[in-house]
Amino acid sequence: MHIEDIMAGVESVGRAGPLIDVSNVEVSSVEYDSRHVRPGSLFVAMRGGTTDGSRYIAAAIQQGATAVVTDSPEAFEAAQRLHLKIALVLVQHGRRALAQISANFFCHPEKKLSITGVTGTNGKTTTAFLLDAMLNRNERKTVLIGTIEYHVSGAVRPSPHTTPESRDLLELFAEGVKAGATEAVMEVSSHALDQGRTWGLHFDVAIFTNLTRDHLDYHGTMERYFAAKRVLFDGSQSPAPRIAVINLEDEHGLALAEAARMAGSEIYGYGVDVGAFRASNVRMTASGMKFELTTPLGSTTIDTRLTGRVNVYNLLAAATAAIARGLTLEQVAAGAANLACVPGRFQTVDSAQDFTVVVDYAHTDDALENLISLAREFVTADVSNSNNGRVITVFGCGGDRDKTKRPLMGRAAGQGSDVVVLTSDNPRTEDPEAIIADVLPGLDNSPATLIVEPDRASAIEIALKQARRGDIVLIAGKGHEKVQIIGDHTIPFDDVEVARSVLNTLAGRGTVAAQ
Repeated sequence: MHIEDIMAGVESVGRAGPLIDVSNVEVSSVEYDSRHVRPGSLFVAMRGGTTDGSRYIAAAIQQGATAVVTDSPEAFEAAQRLHLKIALVLVQHGRRALAQISANFFCHPEKKLSITGVTGTNGKTTTAFLLDAMLNRNERKTVLIGTIEYHVSGAVRPSPHTTPESRDLLELFAEGVKAGATEAVMEVSSHALDQGRTWGLHFDVAIFTNLTRDHLDYHGTMERYFAAKRVLFDGSQSPAPRIAVINLEDEHGLALAEAARMAGSEIYGYGVDVGAFRASNVRMTASGMKFELTTPLGSTTIDTRLTGRVNVYNLLAAATAAIARGLTLEQVAAGAANLACVPGRFQTVDSAQDFTVVVDYAHTDDALENLISLAREFVTADVSNSNNGRVITVFGCGGDRDKTKRPLMGRAAGQGSDVVVLTSDNPRTEDPEAIIADVLPGLDNSPATLIVEPDRASAIEIALKQARRGDIVLIAGKGHEKVQIIGDHTIPFDDVEVARSVLNTLAGRGTVAAQ
C-alpha cells in the first residue's frame, strides 16, 4: 500500500526523507514492535507505559523498515541526520496515529462491524461472553475480544491483553470481516481507554457494569480511574455510542449516564430494582438460576446455568445490550440458556467429592466479598447437610499492583469465610512473604481460622484436605489464568488442574468423601 494512502487523515507536524517525493514509498506492513518489522514495514515509534518506541527506531530500520512515524521530536531530528533514505513522519500523538494508520492499512474493518464495548471493574468478561453467546445463538457471526481469549468467527485465539493495541485489534477485525463477521463484542479496559488504544472506534453500544477499587497502582485515584472509564461514553476519543447500557445501581452509574446523554447517546438503564431493564423473582441454586427479565418490550424468563447475584447483573447487562442490537426477548432467553460457563468465573471442579470446589477470578475486595457471600448462601440453603457447611477460601494478592487493596481483601475473606488459606497469587518481582504481610492486617480480629501457606499449590491442597461434606472451597484470584508469574519467570499453573489433581489423589486415598 502507498504511504500516502496509509497516512490519510493522520495529522503530522513534520516530514523528512523520501516523503518529499513519495512516489517510490510503498508499505508492506504496519508495526509498533520492532521485533516484528520486516522489509517494507512502517514502524510506529510511540511512547508507551513502560518504554519509548523511539529507542527502537534504529533496530526497526536495520530490520528493513522503509518508513518511521514517531511522536518524539528528538528521535525525529536524530533520524533525519542518521537515516537519510528513510521516510520519516513526526506526529503529536503516537497511539492516535497508530490507530488511524492501522485503520487505513486494514481498509477500515471497524466500519463494517457493529461494535459493542464492555467496561467496568467486575463482570466485563462474563457480560461479553453472554452477549457473544446471544448473538451467535441467533446466527450473527462475531469477533470477541477479552481477557480470557479472542474469538474470530468461531476460531479461538490466545489473549495477550484484555484490549489489544489498535493495530492488533484492527487486524482481528479485518480477519473477522473476511470470515463474515458483522458484530464485535469487546472488553474495554481502563488502561486501554487511558492510553487511547480504542481511539477513533465508533461503538454502537457501550456497557458499564460497575466501578470498585482496582488498578490504583496505575490510575492513582478513584477519580482518575472513573475518568478513564467515562471516555468510552463521553465522546472525547470517539463518537459517543448510539446506546449506553448503564448499571444504574452502581454509585457511578448516574454520573456516567448523564455524561453519555450529554454526548448524544440514548440511555438503557438496568438494575435489579431500578431502570427500564430489571430482574425479579430470582431463584438461585449452585447449578443455575432463573429470573424474570422485564423490559420495555415485555417480559421473559431467563433460565441459565450461571448463578449468583453478580451474574444477575451480568445477564441484565448482556440482555439489555442484545436488545439494543436488535434481538427479541425470545432470542435473548435462548442465548442466555446456551452458555454453559465462563472459564474461571464460578467454575466448579467436580471429581465426585461430596463438597463443592469453585475456581473464580475474584481479585478485588468487592469481587471476593460477593463470591464469599454467594458461597455462604449456598451452604446455608443446603438443609440436607447436618454438618453446617463451611466456606473455605484460598486467595492471595498480585505483586507489583495496588498495595492498598491487600488488607481490604484480607478483611473481605476473613469476615465471610470459616477458613482462610492465605497464599501467593502472581508475586511478580515482589517477595510473596511481603505481600502476605500486607494482607494480614485485614485479617486481624477475623472470626475465620487462618492458615498461611505461600506456595499456592500447597495452599490449595491444604484447603481441599480441610473440606468435608457440604463445604464450599473457593480458590480465588487467578480464575482462567494458566500461568504463575514469579520474578522474571512464567511457570505453568492452572488452579482448576491443580485442584483436580489433588481431588483425584485424595479420592485414591479414600479421603475425599469422608463423612
